[in-house]
Amino acid sequence: MDPRRRMLAGFVLALSNFMVVLDLTIANVSVPHIAGNLGISPDQGTWIITSYAVAEAVCVPLTGWLAQRFGTVRLFIGGMIGFGIFSLLCGLSMTLGMLVVCRIGQGLCGGPLMPMSQTLLMRIFPPEQRGRVMGLWAMTTLAGPALGPIIGGYISDNWSWHWIFFINLPIAVLCVFAAMVLLAPAETERKKLPIDYIGLALLIFWIGCLQIMLDTGRDHDWFADPMILALAVLAGIGFLVFIIWELTEEHPIVDLRVFRHVGFTSGVLTYSLCFGAYFAGIVIIPQWLQISMGYTAVWAGIVTAFTAMTSILVAPLAGRAVSKVDVRILISASVAWMGMVTMWRAGWTSGADFWTLSLPQVVQGLAMPFFIIPLTTLTLGSVNPEETASAAGMQNFLRTMAVAISTSVVLTGWGNGQRTARNEMVSALAPDVGSRLSGTGLSSEQTPQMLANLVDQQATVLSMNHVFFIASLILFVAAALVWVAPKPVARVDMSAAH
Repeated sequence: MDPRRRMLAGFVLALSNFMVVLDLTIANVSVPHIAGNLGISPDQGTWIITSYAVAEAVCVPLTGWLAQRFGTVRLFIGGMIGFGIFSLLCGLSMTLGMLVVCRIGQGLCGGPLMPMSQTLLMRIFPPEQRGRVMGLWAMTTLAGPALGPIIGGYISDNWSWHWIFFINLPIAVLCVFAAMVLLAPAETERKKLPIDYIGLALLIFWIGCLQIMLDTGRDHDWFADPMILALAVLAGIGFLVFIIWELTEEHPIVDLRVFRHVGFTSGVLTYSLCFGAYFAGIVIIPQWLQISMGYTAVWAGIVTAFTAMTSILVAPLAGRAVSKVDVRILISASVAWMGMVTMWRAGWTSGADFWTLSLPQVVQGLAMPFFIIPLTTLTLGSVNPEETASAAGMQNFLRTMAVAISTSVVLTGWGNGQRTARNEMVSALAPDVGSRLSGTGLSSEQTPQMLANLVDQQATVLSMNHVFFIASLILFVAAALVWVAPKPVARVDMSAAH
């Protein structure tokens, strides 16, 4: 490619990556709007988030096989076309069932786009330019979560939630046609490879059972419901059979043998724990601000986005620090930093102002690049060179699953904590509290409602603080866990990371 064509292709690939990453967070602040419009509870609305994440998790391990079977450029174009079609269908959805099915389609088509955009960038740019190009690619990865809540909030407040999906269409069309014109020289050869159908079926089976159990359990009293108990048993059995099959299959759909490396295993476990704990705030904070604090979706998105904004600023420093400092020190210090910030949030009150809520987000963003970049170096540097692609795929898979599971578990804990705190506060109220409220000028009809609203507001924030306290403890454990890994000595090919 000539330089001009190469830069245009790089822009298209970065734009496609930005669109997919944006969709991970753009729906978060819109869940209350979507729930209200579709007549469902906010808890049911979280299916919109988890269905996308789980579908992406199922598809990511297949990316390597699909790229070899159909060609890298063909896979990228096909994924983009599918992503655009399912985005249109998401925007046209009138029921929760249709929206969840279409979000699954988005996740399946969008899953390969992030690693494919990175792979194609590495193919079309010469070695001396790849470091700078991958830095720009990483900036789009950080900018997506930053802008997602703001864009989603603005659209939900001023237009309609349907448009958070419709805005993908012009980008998808542009990327498809540009890829057809620009990326033909980067196409790879196609190979007819065997696929582990049984492993794939088992993967879909146990992940599906697990996610349905997590999403519906809180509405069915968990294991008191026979269906939830059955799903838990099926997920457990499916998981064990999946592991046994993949370890004995000649061409496994997921290469589990990479877990024999201690550095990789401790690294991805740290990675999963950190993302699960971090995403607790991503899910809870926008909903709490809108439901309990009276924030619009836009302002809730701005508060949430501060973390990614500051991450973008310090990302270049983190990239340079990796080559000069033991990555375990960087990871442990940054994760402990995140734990302290999460503990800071555990002291929030219902009277907190905008900057009291935003400052922890700003401070947390300073640690994020010093956690993500060195941890990727640690995990990929702990495996053999020929295993790098499999290790990167597994890392992305576990991160995605951690986010999906965290969303379900955190919302369940938050809801249960609200009920517990409410009951405790009601039992502790003074007998004359109603008459004292009436003395402020409220009518006899207004007093009980005002009292109920005040108790609900305080129960919500107390339960949220409890969730943040537990999340901070998980982060402190993760900060210590990384030291199980030996110091990586191999030079890492970051092109396989996705």
